Amino acid sequence: MAMYFKRFSPSKNLFSLLNQQVRSFARDPFPNKLTHYLHRAKLIDSIRLALRSNSPNSLNPLLQTRLLDSFVVANALRSAPSADSAVSFIENLKQVPNFEHSQNTLFAFATVLAKFKRKDELKALIGDIKVGKFNNVKVSFMNLLFWYSTAGDLEEVLNTWEEYRSEENRLSTEAYNIVMGLYAQKGMNFEAVEAFRGMIDQGVIPNSRTYTLLLEHLVRLGKLDAAMEVFTLLPSMRIKRTLKQFSVLVQGFVGEERFDVVKTLLKEMREDGKFPGRAMRVYLERMKEAGFVDETDEFLVEMLPDGRIKSVGSCEDSSDEDEDDVNEGVDVHMVKLKPWLDPKALANALKQWSPEVVAILEDAKFVWTSRLVCKVLRNFSSAETAWDFFCWVASQPGFSHDIYTVQRMMTLLARHGNVELVEKLINKIRREGMRLPFSTVRLLIEFYGISKNADAALKVFRDDRTLCGYISMFNLMLLYSSLLRALTKCRRNSDALNVLDEMILNGTCPDIQTFSGLIYHFALEGDIKTVQQLFSMVRQSGMEPDAYMYKLLIQAYCKCQRAALAWRVFEDMRNSNLMPDASTKDLLVKSLWQEGRRKEAVTVEEKYEETDGVLQMALRGHVWTVSSEDLTRVYSTYSNSVTASA
Repeated sequence: MAMYFKRFSPSKNLFSLLNQQVRSFARDPFPNKLTHYLHRAKLIDSIRLALRSNSPNSLNPLLQTRLLDSFVVANALRSAPSADSAVSFIENLKQVPNFEHSQNTLFAFATVLAKFKRKDELKALIGDIKVGKFNNVKVSFMNLLFWYSTAGDLEEVLNTWEEYRSEENRLSTEAYNIVMGLYAQKGMNFEAVEAFRGMIDQGVIPNSRTYTLLLEHLVRLGKLDAAMEVFTLLPSMRIKRTLKQFSVLVQGFVGEERFDVVKTLLKEMREDGKFPGRAMRVYLERMKEAGFVDETDEFLVEMLPDGRIKSVGSCEDSSDEDEDDVNEGVDVHMVKLKPWLDPKALANALKQWSPEVVAILEDAKFVWTSRLVCKVLRNFSSAETAWDFFCWVASQPGFSHDIYTVQRMMTLLARHGNVELVEKLINKIRREGMRLPFSTVRLLIEFYGISKNADAALKVFRDDRTLCGYISMFNLMLLYSSLLRALTKCRRNSDALNVLDEMILNGTCPDIQTFSGLIYHFALEGDIKTVQQLFSMVRQSGMEPDAYMYKLLIQAYCKCQRAALAWRVFEDMRNSNLMPDASTKDLLVKSLWQEGRRKEAVTVEEKYEETDGVLQMALRGHVWTVSSEDLTRVYSTYSNSVTASA
């Protein structure tokens, strides 16, 4: 730029030149996003190889190409083999004219530093970001918690945690997960349990990752039966059981040679429609050596590396004569890597589906596997584009759809309300004799509720649930619960009540979460008669309303300006020796005052003072999903197991 300043001294000419340059760089040099993605992928692979090369200057030529941008840099950084190689990469970038770091590149660099425990350099980078050295890049408390926990820096995690709590009234589930997980890694067992307890006492609902961390902790302590007990509870709490959780348990039980439990886990894994992960392979091979051939062979075949996927040797450059040779100076003979691929970026590049894009995609010679197709499908935002891709990939050499890809496509279509296409896939499953996982049937019903397709949800329940084979009474209850929730989302109240009657007449009793969801829904609708009937049904079913059910009812009545009814619920709650949490009590008092019921409002405050002015911050539970009893049981199992190991 310096020579341009000398040559064009008049400001008019200078600004004219800058405008021309801006317009030049603003033009997209690629005809479509897929071409851009493929060129980026080649450059990322070349940089990955260079970062592993013994040649000190192999990286420099790659940084002179016009393709270099924050996307390329961030993804290359994430695959850096060491902190030193990442630091060298960042230093080399300082010599690249006009390159500016973005939030993605800096966060990728921070993650690499954290991963390799380079705490001082990580803190220096965070300090530079905070003082504004990188323009508008900002860091959040969650970013800091993630980096410090990855680096294993407990002191900084706790300092950040306290600062976060001082500024936010309610912390996220992931914030609690980070603290709990780091305590467990450090062997601070009591503190890990207290972090979990703090989460549920604050009304923060644990998610799948919370339970993954909990299971890992219990397995690490050798408390396999306790881990299995928690794992068995997850479906009743409507928590999705993940492949990671299955892997953790399989590893633990294989290590103890309790292969009968592993057989059960593999069966449930198949019923949940989980695609086996390669991390599980070594443990299943041990099980096979112990004589369990039939139980493991099918999984092991699916885990075998696909021989069609070749390692990256040297990445050939495009035929564009103006393009720099991105492989110049890279010693690739001793380095072999799998090709870089980002399913999310690839799905984004396929948004504008057209014959031109299809031709380029075919020329790219991707090796399509069930795992890759599932990942790409998951990242489509448009059901129409996903369907186009799904149909196209079916005709690609060496690939055929299986139950994993079909179920992924079905759930995406149901989420977007494409009933006809879902029905087409269901017919395909029937024709080909596939077995649909039970979890997929539930998801179809729930997604039809979200997309407001009540009739389609009823049809899946009535006609298509047989595709998953035998359904236990417990799973049937879960299926009914999903259907009831879908019907209430669609405002099909009479259908919901008819299904509830059918459910009970068939000997399937709803759980407390299902009753809570229905009571909350009809209370918001102002249908007091149905609410009272549902309350009676709870007791007739041998259950007692828990504190969370009372809380939901009070909240619902207050929201629809029925404070008098909320007051009656409060009295019933007190007669059951229960009290609402602090926020529900405040809402009730406020509603009573607004509706002129001052005497009742004062009484609520007096009852509060009888508890010494101490109420729970939040009652345990969540509408439709988690009961107070389940959360308390998980906490007790976790706490008792950790205490026993101390």
